[in-house]
Amino acid sequence: MATTTIDLEQEKHEILKKYRGLLHACRSERTKEDTRMIRKAFNVSLEAHKDMRRKSGEPYIYHPIAVARIAAEEIGLGPTSVVAALLHDTVEDTEITLEDIERMFGKDVRRIIDGLTKIEEVFDQTSSLQAENFRKMLLTLSDDVRVILIKLADRLHNMRTLESMRRDKQLKIASETLFLYAPLAHRLGLYSLKSELEDLALKFKEPSIYKEIEQKLKKGEEVRRRFITRFILPIKRALEKEGFKFRMKGRPKSAYSIWNKMQNKDIVFEEVYDIFAVRIVIETTDEKEKADCWKVYSMVTDNYQPNPDRLRDWISTPRANGYESLHTTVMSPTGKWVEIQIRSERMDEVAEKGFAAHWKYKDGEQDNGLDDWLNTIREMLENPDGNALDFIDDFKLNLFSDEIFVFTPAGDLRNLPQKATALDFAFDIHSQVGAECIGVKVNHKLVPLSRELKSGDQIEIITSRKQVPKADWLNYVVTAKAKSKIKSALKEEQKKIASDGKEILHRKFKSLKVEMLSENITALEQHYEISSATELYFQIARGKIDLKKLKGHKIKEGKLTFPKSTLSRIPRSIGSLVKDIRGTSNQLVIGEDLKNIEYKLAPCCNPISGDDVFGFVTINEGIKIHRVNCPNAIQLMSNYAYRIVKARWKGEEELEFLAGIRFGGIDNVGLVNKITEIIPKESGVNMQSISFDSNDGIFEGKVMAYVNDTEHLQALMRKLKKVGGVRTVERIEN
Repeated sequence: MATTTIDLEQEKHEILKKYRGLLHACRSERTKEDTRMIRKAFNVSLEAHKDMRRKSGEPYIYHPIAVARIAAEEIGLGPTSVVAALLHDTVEDTEITLEDIERMFGKDVRRIIDGLTKIEEVFDQTSSLQAENFRKMLLTLSDDVRVILIKLADRLHNMRTLESMRRDKQLKIASETLFLYAPLAHRLGLYSLKSELEDLALKFKEPSIYKEIEQKLKKGEEVRRRFITRFILPIKRALEKEGFKFRMKGRPKSAYSIWNKMQNKDIVFEEVYDIFAVRIVIETTDEKEKADCWKVYSMVTDNYQPNPDRLRDWISTPRANGYESLHTTVMSPTGKWVEIQIRSERMDEVAEKGFAAHWKYKDGEQDNGLDDWLNTIREMLENPDGNALDFIDDFKLNLFSDEIFVFTPAGDLRNLPQKATALDFAFDIHSQVGAECIGVKVNHKLVPLSRELKSGDQIEIITSRKQVPKADWLNYVVTAKAKSKIKSALKEEQKKIASDGKEILHRKFKSLKVEMLSENITALEQHYEISSATELYFQIARGKIDLKKLKGHKIKEGKLTFPKSTLSRIPRSIGSLVKDIRGTSNQLVIGEDLKNIEYKLAPCCNPISGDDVFGFVTINEGIKIHRVNCPNAIQLMSNYAYRIVKARWKGEEELEFLAGIRFGGIDNVGLVNKITEIIPKESGVNMQSISFDSNDGIFEGKVMAYVNDTEHLQALMRKLKKVGGVRTVERIEN
């Protein structure tokens, strides 16, 4: 009993300590009235969550305080957001209503809480719960963008405290974070938040890889610090001589960005040449900051040789998320490339806190760049019939893409994602301009609508009122706005044609004395395996469905019936499949009798015994077993969490799996013989194929072999590494 009292007292002390830390985090913004409201929100949240605990066993109130502190300290939001963050779970989890929130804290806080309250509706199981949730979350942008920022703060704290969750939950949440939240943070210019979300996602998805990169970064920390101190000395002296007030710091790249580079360039950690960057932040006025940044660039390149291909000028043309900085990569005296970032204090604040650094909620203003972005989002959300997953794909296209800068005939600058086409540009100017586009001139020459644009192009659009969007236009565009508008126009056209088809069907039913009832329409949809009535009418109008064949079918009291055999082809619902597979154990054991449930090893990642895996329930192919680090895992776990089943290998069964190994190095005499001798000698390895390619003294090889499990594969890889001349050995991921 005494122990419980001591614990409760300690918790009370810790809660007050965390609350004081929150007040300290938002001290610059705070008036006496703000402090009173924050205290009131804290008390309401504390009382509402008093009997609740997190999975870790901690008092639940720790979470809203932490989210509020991230919103204030790391995103730079004001007192209204802090109040909303403290209350963000109250309406969903407690007896408090939105009306109570409005009465106590006003309309602004109510609007934010309303947007933050998690959506409890049951969605159509054929689409993704997570994608639909995300889409609805973005709809709240039209009310108040602070909803998204607090949501990101909420996600960051959940990721920081993910250790207490089950492994399958960790994978799902980490996948969602990489798939949706990190790109969203990036698009809003919240770089430090985005980097931490990515690092934490890697930590839980690939713990061994994350640990290895962290250890290597830590191991080289002292050497890196000495190198940076020596490297920045001549630049520091030059800046001091010119009378600049500045601060300089060297920072390593995030674990996730290093891992990404290793994956994309197919290199090992030691070959990632720009492991760290040096940032120079200068104090200057708004009028002089651009000139001063170029002056600093000149001093840097006076001391070190720059790589001309690595100059990035985000000052003259800031990125769409507001980011401004001058980047260059220079060669150090020790032969290492070093990335240098040059920016003013104002630019640095924008880089760290994104658009939030511009927002002036007290005056009811928002930054123009933010407004442009929000308008793009609203246009994407205009089509309520759109598939949620299509929306996410389109949205992510624009989140991830780098930008190009192009010009209108009048010389106005427009920024578009990389790989954007002339048709994308037309829709970017105006939806109607895009819909009526019949031709495009790029740099005064007529080009196809599908022409990919490059930075600096000047584009003129030729329109005609007789033009309508075509289905193949979807192959010519990459921007979400263009895709959304084309799809909407095609749907409208389909509806017009479908209305003719409905009339044709009505006449046919009348001649057969069949009533125009919904059950008769459904029977037809099932018979022809068509997903909707509109599609059915459309196919009838196009002549794809022969209604003459209806004469031979049974008609009783105005109702149409078909033989049962045709209806049995309809696949079972995903829900029933998952239920059958999960049973009571909630886990799929690979190698056991699965009661006639089919499973296959996914060819995209070739899992083998010992790999960390999960099962994905498909409609027609049973279960596909994927590796947790499969290239498709993030999308599957994020968008189809309800179709994921936990899976493990049955230990005692000897199974054979096909696995690939890629290796490379310096070509030596007799190397091929050594390698071909090793593989058959490795016990139990049955080689399927082997290939070598040698060019200018460098060789690359690939072997496909049957192994029992990951240990077996690792043993073979270790033997290959010992062969003289072999520099790299890695498993082929897909």
